[in-house]
Amino acid sequence: MGGLKDRYIRFDWAIKRLLRQKANFDVLEGFLTVFIGEEVKIVEILESEGNQQTPDDKFNRVDIKARNSKGEIILVEVQNTSELYYLERILYGVAKAITEHIHLGDTYKEVKKVYSISILYFDIGKGADYLYVGQNKFIGVHTNDQLVITAKEKGALVQKSPAEIFPEYILVRVNEFDKVAVTPLEEWVAYLKSGVIKENTTAPGLQEARKKLQYYSMTDAERYAYDEHLNAVMIQNDVLGNAREEGLAEGRAEGRAEGRAEAKKDIVKSMLSNGLSVEQAAKYSGLTVEEVESKITIWENI
Repeated sequence: MGGLKDRYIRFDWAIKRLLRQKANFDVLEGFLTVFIGEEVKIVEILESEGNQQTPDDKFNRVDIKARNSKGEIILVEVQNTSELYYLERILYGVAKAITEHIHLGDTYKEVKKVYSISILYFDIGKGADYLYVGQNKFIGVHTNDQLVITAKEKGALVQKSPAEIFPEYILVRVNEFDKVAVTPLEEWVAYLKSGVIKENTTAPGLQEARKKLQYYSMTDAERYAYDEHLNAVMIQNDVLGNAREEGLAEGRAEGRAEGRAEAKKDIVKSMLSNGLSVEQAAKYSGLTVEEVESKITIWENI
């Protein structure tokens, strides 16, 4: 029974539904502290989907968008399936975050540093490590030294590295992790990969996660929705895997759309047949109530 009790919720589900709550900030703050490398205190969770300014503008979808006590913006996204232009998309997302949080008339002093953390469950490219960090540094062409700039803070002149101003990108290649977890960073990546949290962990946030992210602490409806989410992830991966074997870029794009649509359809059908209401089916599938009702009408006419 101990094994059942110690089953923990996947991070992609937790970050969308649980870690936005202030009562669970300690788990999120621990995660960010470990991956950013300094203590992080969350002040607020911000709107996590960039507002569309024009009809042809792109949506910037992230799982968590937060502001820390230093006023910096932190974006966290879990990506289960491959995406051809993933780096271009996170670049766009960071640019969007910067421009959304500076207002007309502000000085450029108000531009805040942005951290972008991507938890990847697909092979983004070649590389021997499971963790990659991208920062802006200005290197002398002839001297090979790093440029340090002079800035004014609280009336005093201070020396700053451009890396303190420019965005920082952190890519976590979960599937490449194959070590015995010893450090807090390794313990977190082990949890991201296998869902295992050591009983005696001292990693920031993980002891709290042991208490708050237990599978059997969810209600029956929440567990059911969670299990259907796992099924949806597997369906997506299966469909994409088949498309990838065919070696067609078109197949990958079509497979992704087909997998998501098919997974949501199966989830909604299964939820309704098990007695959940239209509102509950909409909540846990990510569809609107109107979309669920529309699908019911279609199924009734088949």
